[in-house]
Amino acid sequence: MMNELDQYVLANEPLLVIDQRAAYNAILDRTNRKADGIIFLDAAGETGKTFVINLLLAKIRQQSKIAIAVASSGIAATLLHGGRTAHSTLKLPLNLTHCEAPLCNISKGTGEAKVLQECELIVWDECTMSHRQVLEALDRTLQDLRGNGKHMGEVVVLLAGDFRQTLPFIPKGTMADEIKACLKSSRLWKHVIPLDLKTNMRVHLQGDASAGRFAQQLLSLGDGKHQLIESLDSSVLRILFAMSSKIGQGMRPPEQPRLRSHN
Repeated sequence: MMNELDQYVLANEPLLVIDQRAAYNAILDRTNRKADGIIFLDAAGETGKTFVINLLLAKIRQQSKIAIAVASSGIAATLLHGGRTAHSTLKLPLNLTHCEAPLCNISKGTGEAKVLQECELIVWDECTMSHRQVLEALDRTLQDLRGNGKHMGEVVVLLAGDFRQTLPFIPKGTMADEIKACLKSSRLWKHVIPLDLKTNMRVHLQGDASAGRFAQQLLSLGDGKHQLIESLDSSVLRILFAMSSKIGQGMRPPEQPRLRSHN
């Protein structure tokens, strides 16, 4: 008789689109071969990142293996099956930026340590808003707990997110401080294996051309490719409101004229 995990995997694996399946298979291959690796799944909004992650978690757990799911924010954690915040699960120090070589507050012999010693996959969603020190703290902790000097103690760590979105917050920090705190500034980043999701599922499933154009404009904005207005400061971008009519339709009638007057 099929259990809940079997049913979930059987029902959802056929729904993967080409780029989702490629990423899914690549990550499973590394876990099945017990090949260590830090993977970054670059996924913009609406590309099915959460769907792929939850399917990966189910597939690993279906095989009676341990897969840990964490996220940098509580809201993101609630979307993952069995997900919790990274600070709660990994016992990350709150003052990690004041430590030269921070470690997770997990001692050998504890239940948390046993889980990290035996897990096959760690998924960290919305990782891009985390300070690089948290990734390095996890690396040191896994090496110590697993008695393995390879990166992440030779466990597969899947980082997922979108660097076009929220980056680490540095109180009273400059843009340079934020970049320095970013994961891409970590000593570990050169070892990261990149994967990406590009298919916009809203467009793919609903054939919504206007949503596709709007999504492309957001990507262009995030990539720094949007047209600048020369008469304004260079930090000001010209945004094309392709979806403004749809936004207006969703508002109460009194708000629509006010929206139009602020184009």
